[in-house]
Amino acid sequence: MAPTFRDRVADHEVDPQFVTRWSPRAFTAEPMPQAVLNSLFEAARWAPSAFNSQPWVFVYARRDTPAWTPLYEALIPYNQDWVKLASALMYVASDKFRRAEGREPSPHPTHSFDAGAAWACLALQAQTLGWAAHGMAGFKREAAHAATGLPEGDFRIEAAIAVGRPTDAAVLPESFRAREVPSLRKPIAAFAFEGRYAG
Repeated sequence: MAPTFRDRVADHEVDPQFVTRWSPRAFTAEPMPQAVLNSLFEAARWAPSAFNSQPWVFVYARRDTPAWTPLYEALIPYNQDWVKLASALMYVASDKFRRAEGREPSPHPTHSFDAGAAWACLALQAQTLGWAAHGMAGFKREAAHAATGLPEGDFRIEAAIAVGRPTDAAVLPESFRAREVPSLRKPIAAFAFEGRYAG
């Protein structure tokens, strides 16, 4: 039997936003106001990063704009099938190098980690505003670099992100409908170890 929101219960006290946030695929395709996009990026802006380097970059397009097609076509067909109803599509990338004025760029060991923090902030803000963000690894890397203009030597594209207003699963192709349920999580004991890993 598929999980429901009733099955998503925190084992310890936590703000409800962490339990209620999930990654739906069913969206209304309604236009996304620029103010909403700005709010999402504002949340990402305040994410923590090593040395406050803020190595994340978001390249985005709203549906029904010229910028949409190249970003959309860089997705694998499986994701294109449902992302077509999203209101915005974006790619989050991280700068592989730490850059400072007057210095040569140096390798940035936490660039992916930091970009992940920015994505998490964006996803939670989307949830707060009544929208939803769904991250994806299913994209064609070379095509995504070409579409976004992010040079592969300098940036790693971490994920594609579809953002939209959630709606009933009936709008999805039939093959997706059964999967349109919130997922559960491993218990803390499966990933948190005091002193030494004991997996």
